[in-house]
Amino acid sequence: MGIADQFKDKAKDLAGQAQDQAQDRRRQGQGQGRAKDATQQGRDRAKGAAQRAQDEASERFDQ
Repeated sequence: MGIADQFKDKAKDLAGQAQDQAQDRRRQGQGQGRAKDATQQGRDRAKGAAQRAQDEASERFDQ
């Protein structure tokens, strides 16, 4: 086996590993996408609650 063959084999191995890693990232990304949606909804609710509290505090201070 020559050096060229060794490089070709190594390139194939690395390409296979890269493809496996890409598939893993895609799978993880799909699950994280749902979690990100839920997290964003939680943030939106928290922002709304904070805004309401700020408005109420401002009203009390103005009186």
